[in-house]
Amino acid sequence: MGTNIATLAIGHGVPVVLIDVGDPVLARARQTITQKLRHAQLMGVLPPGRPPGGLTTSTSLDDAADATTVVEAVTELPETKAKVLAGVSAVVRPGTTLISNTSCIPIDEMADWVVRGDELVGVHFMNPSYLIKMVEVIQGPRTGEATMEAVTALLATLGREALVIRDSPGFVINRLLHPLINTAAMLVEEGVASAEVVDGLLEGCLGHSTGPLRTADLIGLDNLVDSLNVLYERRGEESCRPCELLLAKVREGDLGRKTGRGFFDYGKMAL
Repeated sequence: MGTNIATLAIGHGVPVVLIDVGDPVLARARQTITQKLRHAQLMGVLPPGRPPGGLTTSTSLDDAADATTVVEAVTELPETKAKVLAGVSAVVRPGTTLISNTSCIPIDEMADWVVRGDELVGVHFMNPSYLIKMVEVIQGPRTGEATMEAVTALLATLGREALVIRDSPGFVINRLLHPLINTAAMLVEEGVASAEVVDGLLEGCLGHSTGPLRTADLIGLDNLVDSLNVLYERRGEESCRPCELLLAKVREGDLGRKTGRGFFDYGKMAL
């Protein structure tokens, strides 16, 4: 999601400082962003006549100090998010908007990890974020009105349409989507139907654009399992306990499009 969000911002003329754990990761990210910008241009989803924003890469959170907005898009593990959010909130100036692209962890829970909880807001960008215009904005109990105004202005610049919701584990999209994907995987696990048939029925009968299992492959099955664990721990609903087939695929390294194989085969490594 980090490269998708960076592509969206750069394509709309917003300069980006992309921070990650190492130079090899950042080199791959640069290549991926270049490819996605080309794709976005071919799809005609970038504003005409607007020059792209610049891209700077770094391995140090200190290089976020001058940012006006920070978007956290790390893996859906509370300890990882806590470390990143605490670190970046300690170096940015007061008044800097902190956005989490969290899938399921409540914003109010994360507000305990930052210096100024009123500056934190959730923005759930959909994948790929440079193609999907709708975003889910989560206003936590401590999110300030100045933060809401700032994030609304930023999303307008990025050409996104925001729907604001209240804070809750999984919010709206993933509280609906992730149990659906888990159930679809259970049907395959139980031998009721193949992945192709499950997706075909959801697409043909209910209008799901890509099918739940191809959507899972796009999300990344490891990311999906992490998010389901968050939902299960916080809601206790059996529909959110990752099924054995999902867990087995993660153990085997079949994580979806990014590894070339998940519920479906993609032939080669997918960016």
